[in-house]
Amino acid sequence: QVQLVESGGGLVQPGGSLRLSCAASGFPFSNYAMSWYRQAPGKEREFVARISSTGGPTNYADSMKGRFSISRDNAKNTVYLQMNSLKPEDTAVYYCKTQIWGIDYWGQGTQVTVSS
Repeated sequence: QVQLVESGGGLVQPGGSLRLSCAASGFPFSNYAMSWYRQAPGKEREFVARISSTGGPTNYADSMKGRFSISRDNAKNTVYLQMNSLKPEDTAVYYCKTQIWGIDYWGQGTQVTVSS
């Protein structure tokens, strides 16, 4: 079955960096686009970034452009989210997602806390 497992979250000071990973299994990873979303306490889940199946075209939410970078390694079935210049408002649970035949599959999420 489809499995997505995020890792790499933690506590970081404002201005710091983190790299999140999402390990995928149970489907032909290189055939599918991958996305990152996040959900802050009391807020709706929001789009962060998306990368095509080949790692070519990428898309970002406006507030993340220039600070976050999505990438993938199809040989490792892993998608990454490099987050730089982190702000307290980036505090959230970060999820990776894929869509296969119209069905969304989500990981369990990894907590990112930006605080001094």
